[in-house]
Amino acid sequence: MPSPSLPLLCFSVLLLSLPPLAQAQEGDPVLPYRPSVASPAQLPVPGQLEFEAGGLLSKTDDTRRASLPYTFKLAFSPEWGVLLEGEGFVRARDDTGRRETGVGDTTVVLKRAFLFDSATALGLELGWKLPTAKDSIGSGKSDVSLNGIFSRDLGAVHMDANLNATRLGAADPHTGRVQTGWATSFSTPVSERWGATAEVSGTRLRGAPATAQLLLAATYSPTPRLAIDIGMARGLTAASPDWSLFSGVVVPLGKLW
Repeated sequence: MPSPSLPLLCFSVLLLSLPPLAQAQEGDPVLPYRPSVASPAQLPVPGQLEFEAGGLLSKTDDTRRASLPYTFKLAFSPEWGVLLEGEGFVRARDDTGRRETGVGDTTVVLKRAFLFDSATALGLELGWKLPTAKDSIGSGKSDVSLNGIFSRDLGAVHMDANLNATRLGAADPHTGRVQTGWATSFSTPVSERWGATAEVSGTRLRGAPATAQLLLAATYSPTPRLAIDIGMARGLTAASPDWSLFSGVVVPLGKLW
């Protein structure tokens, strides 16, 4: 099976490369999209390039998959921004024991936020997945997706609800071409620096079994400009991954304007 040592090693190197704590406290705070599947409607501070990276290890029956997901986020204004996301490295083993390594697919997302007040926002994300992974790791085709977001502060609890549809470039002969997805996450601070996140999410595709999972995570922010997360997800249906373990970090790379 893929060893978790590779994601853990790369994540450790990333942590060691972070700026000193005093330096990290200077400037605008980050807006983490990790560790949940659901994205918030809001965008980062305009002009601040943010970077999210981590390690992910998952098991589904006899298959194993380890990857290094990443996301670059940049807002042009409080209402408009772009995301570039993908997997910098993937190591997978199928149920026959065959192993594959390489980079994953890459997705470009255009995002529009509709800010009603400090507690409520809507969002739209239009994404285009580029088949940068080889066929044994990715689908080999481009996908187009549209994601609707509702974000709301409920006292100390922040909620993000996502509903999306993806037009698949590659599909099995007896399944549909449009996959729908949903996710609802709740996050809350538990102390000055620690927080907790819980989420349920899933997908549905005509002619294929539905998936669903429960995600639980802890977050740690020693400064407003650094967020670290660790958690796990458990599949709730037979078609879902049995379990996933993950950890990651969110940091600003620089102020572009």
